[in-house]
Amino acid sequence: MKKAWLTIAACLLTVSCSSTPTPDCIYNCAPSIDIGNNNTNDNNNYIALTETQRQALLKYLESQVKQQWGDDNYLQAGKHRYVKYFDGYRTRAHIDFDNGKIYVSTVANNAPQHALKQAIEETLLMPADPSQVDIFSDKSIPLNGKPFLLGQVKDHQNQDIQWPWRAGQYADYLIANKLKTQQLQRGTAYYVEIDMVEDHLEQREYQYADLIRQAAKRYDIDENLIYAIVKTESSFNPYAVSHAGAYGLMQVIPKTAGADVFNLVKNKPGIPTKEYLFNPANNIDTGTAYFYILKNRYLKEVQHPTTKHYTMISAYNGGTGGVLATFDVDRKQAMKDLNNLQPNQAYWALTNKHPKAEARRYLEKVLNFQKEFEAM
Repeated sequence: MKKAWLTIAACLLTVSCSSTPTPDCIYNCAPSIDIGNNNTNDNNNYIALTETQRQALLKYLESQVKQQWGDDNYLQAGKHRYVKYFDGYRTRAHIDFDNGKIYVSTVANNAPQHALKQAIEETLLMPADPSQVDIFSDKSIPLNGKPFLLGQVKDHQNQDIQWPWRAGQYADYLIANKLKTQQLQRGTAYYVEIDMVEDHLEQREYQYADLIRQAAKRYDIDENLIYAIVKTESSFNPYAVSHAGAYGLMQVIPKTAGADVFNLVKNKPGIPTKEYLFNPANNIDTGTAYFYILKNRYLKEVQHPTTKHYTMISAYNGGTGGVLATFDVDRKQAMKDLNNLQPNQAYWALTNKHPKAEARRYLEKVLNFQKEFEAM
C-alpha cells in the first residue's frame, strides 16, 4: 500500500514544461504542463496532469475500489454520472443525473450504518463548487457554502436540505425506513436510493443562468447554444469527467481547448488544471471562449453564418480537423468545398459523412437542445 502511494506521488510530482500546442497540432499533441499561474481557487498548489499521470491516478483509484467491491462492481464518475468514494473506498455515492436517482452504498464490515449516514450527509451537502472536492480519492467532502443539490432533493418532510441537522435527520430516516442489502462478490452491500425532484434538471440550469449569460455576452456567442452544449455534455453536472480527460459542465479538455483559451484568449502559458475547470465559472468561461476561437480563428473562413454555426458545434466535439476532413483531405480544398454548399447540404454532410460517428450524432443533438432552449 505504502509503495503504491509513493509511486503515485512520484508520478504526480514529476512534470516538464512544453510550449502551448499550435493550431495545426491541437488535436494531435502531447500534453503540456505548466505549474505557473493557473488561477486555481484553492491552496493546494495543484498542477495540471499529463495524460500518463491522469491514467496512473485512475488506475490506482480502480485498484482500490476493486479491492473493496470486487471486479464486477467498479463504478467510475462520468459525464452524466457523479461517483465519489469514502472510507477507504468502502463507501460510495452515485448520482445518475439522466434518471434523477441518487444511490449511497457501503460494503463496510464495521458499523456500516454509520458509514452510510456520513456518506449520505456529505453527498446531500456537497458544495456547488466541485474544485473543493476530490472525486478521485476517498477524502471526505468539505461541507461549506451552498449545497449543489439544494432544491434538487426533498427530505421525508418535503423540505429542502441545506443544513447539517436536516441532512442528518433525513439520513436517519432513510437508514431506518429505506435501507436495502445486496450480496456482492466480496460480501454484503448496504444501500439507500434517493429520488431527485422531477424538475432537477431545470434546478441545475437555473444555478448557472448568470454565468452563461455573462459568458455569452463576453464572447458574443448565442446564449441558447451554451445551454445546449452544457446539457449535451454534462446534463448540468459540474462534477462531470470523461474518459478523454474532459472536465466540468462544458467538458473542456485541458491540453486542447483549455490550452488554446489560455494561449489565445487569456494570454497566459500552460494549460488549466482540473481544479480550475471544475469551477463552474471558469468552465463556462473557458468553453465559451473556445467557441469564440472556433468562430473567429479556426473557422473564420466559413462564409454562411448558419453553416458556420453547424461547423462550430461539430468542431467543439470532433475538432476543426474532423470538420474539414468531412469535405476533403486537403484543408484548403475542404474549406472551398464547404463554402460552395448550402447550409442544409453542409448539415447533411456533417451528420452523415463526418469521420467520427459521435460527432455525426452530436450536431443533431445539440441543435435539438438549442431549439428547446430558444422556445422557453
